[in-house]
Formats: sequence, structure tokens, C-alpha cells
Amino acid sequence: MATESLPATSFAARALPVREAIVRYGFVAVTVILIGYFLISQPNFRTSSNLWGLLVYAAPVGIAGLGVTIAMTVGGLDLSVGSVAGFAVSLSAWTMVIGNQVGGVAIGVALVAGALVGLINAALIVWARIPDLLATLTTMFAIQGLKLVLVDGKSISSRMTLDDGSTAPGKFTDGFLYLAQGKIGPVPFPAILLIVISVLVWFLLEKTRWGRLLYAVGANPEASRLAGVRVGLYRSAAYVAAGVLASVAGLLLAARIGQGDVSAGNSLLLDAVAVALVGTSVLGRNVPNAWGTVLGAILITTMVVGFSMMGLPYYVQDVAKGAVLLVALLFSYTLSTRRATLPGQPT
Repeated sequence: MATESLPATSFAARALPVREAIVRYGFVAVTVILIGYFLISQPNFRTSSNLWGLLVYAAPVGIAGLGVTIAMTVGGLDLSVGSVAGFAVSLSAWTMVIGNQVGGVAIGVALVAGALVGLINAALIVWARIPDLLATLTTMFAIQGLKLVLVDGKSISSRMTLDDGSTAPGKFTDGFLYLAQGKIGPVPFPAILLIVISVLVWFLLEKTRWGRLLYAVGANPEASRLAGVRVGLYRSAAYVAAGVLASVAGLLLAARIGQGDVSAGNSLLLDAVAVALVGTSVLGRNVPNAWGTVLGAILITTMVVGFSMMGLPYYVQDVAKGAVLLVALLFSYTLSTRRATLPGQPT
């Protein structure tokens, strides 16, 4: 028996590094291969404007995904990010067009609103002790309804005709539109914003005591509490950060389309959660991390843009997104020898 089991043990030992290499570099390789394929097969894909456009298109999803990533570090999951982004779209449009305020005021109002939603989520989760998913699901529905109440169920555009027959006094200002349409040199401003926010989130999570404690709270809140960590404070801060980042994503959407579209942000929740989950499997980290989330946003954006250029229908894109998410979960839960720390998994 010993002579029969030895080859099997030797084979398993040789296969383990291969499996770990697949888990660690699989998504990076898939992203590089996809980009290379579209560069070769689609002439329009390899233009400089399209390559920068990938980052521009990925910016709202990536930034909202970074918010979800921060919430995941404390063991939670914020389902309200899509509705908060949509609320930021309507609120900023209402502030400029109906309220006749400048873009800076609209940006400030939207960011404060995102922080307030984050505080509400924190109150429901920390003080009311409602599970994260149920609390943020409740907030999601409430904010979706509040958004429609604010604009009476209508999209807001510059100089629109109001119900009383008068013309709205304000418009989307050039400074506000710069958020999505401006450039610094050849680099679009949304791409710069995505990079800057990614660096800040990476630095917070990886290089500061706050970041290490966020991970500690997510891994074992009871042990953290016994060690003197103010668990409620860290969980609250994570949800406030997620709300603010969702608002930033909404501001980019509003500036991109130049109006307060009531349907804006509807699909952002699924994309943001998907890129955050994909990010956990990048480089075999098996924990929420900033650069993994950004890579997930770039991968999904590359697929959407590339498939669109190939003329594939939109529902094929959804199938592809689902396939990518499935592979990510297989990497994290099935293939990796390291235990993943994802929402919903027992600690």
C-alpha cells in the first residue's frame, strides 16, 4: 500500500504549486489575454481614445466597488451603493437645475447625502443590530423611493420646463461636467480620479492602523472587541466611506450624461458588488483589496466594450459577467488553499 500511495502523494505535491499559481495569477492573465485579443481583433479598440475610455467607463463602477470593498473588510456588504449613486445623480441635478446652484454646491450636497446614508446604515447595523444585508437592503429601497419623490419621478435636464409652465432657472455647469468630460493633459479626469481614490483606499487598508483594524474587525469582531477595538466605530466608518464613494460614482454618472436621469445607477449595485468579489480572488489574496477591485472593474469594462465592438447583444455581456464572477468564487472558495474571508462566510 505504501508503494501505491507514494506516487499519488508526489503528484499532489507537484500539482499544488500549479493550482496556487492559477489562483494567484489567473485573473491577471485573463485580463491581459482579453485585452490582447481585443487589441488584435478590433481596430477601434486599440485607439488611444478607447484605451483611456476604458478607465473612464470603469471609474464609476470601480469607485463604487471600492466602497463595497471597504464594507467587506468589516465583514459586511453594502447593497445600497447603487441607490445612493442614483440619488446623487438626481440630487446634484436638482440642486443645479431647480435650486440654481453652482456645481461645487451640488457636489457638496451629494457627498453629504452619501455620508448620511452611510450613517443610517451604520445606525441600523451597529445600534439596531440588524444584519448588514437586511439593513442595507432596506436602505436601498428607501433611497430609491426618496430619489423619485425628490424629482417627482422625472429626469432633470438643463432649462427644462417645470409643471407650472416656467423654465427651470439653472443648468448643469461647465465645472460640474468637467468631472466626467475634463482632461488633464491627455488623461481624462475620471481616470485620474479612479487612480487617486484607489491609491487612497489601498493606503488606508494596507498601510495604516485603521486599515489593519478594519480587517481584524471583519475577521473576528468578538476577538477585536476583547482586544479593546471599538468595533462599532470601525464598522460605522466603513459604511460612511462606502456611502461617500457611492455618491462620487453617482456624480461621475451625472456629469457623464449631463442630466439627472432617474434610471442612472440602477445597474451599478450588481457591477460594484461583482468587481469587489472578483477583486478578492486577484493575486490569491482572498480578502477584499483595492487593486483587486480596480482590476475587476477593468476586466468587466473590457468585456463590455470589447463585446459591444464585436456586435454581441447586451445579454451576452451579462452572461460573461456571471461567468467571471463564478470563476472568482471558485478561485476563492474551491481552488485556493487559503481560507477566504468573504461576506456570508462563517468566521
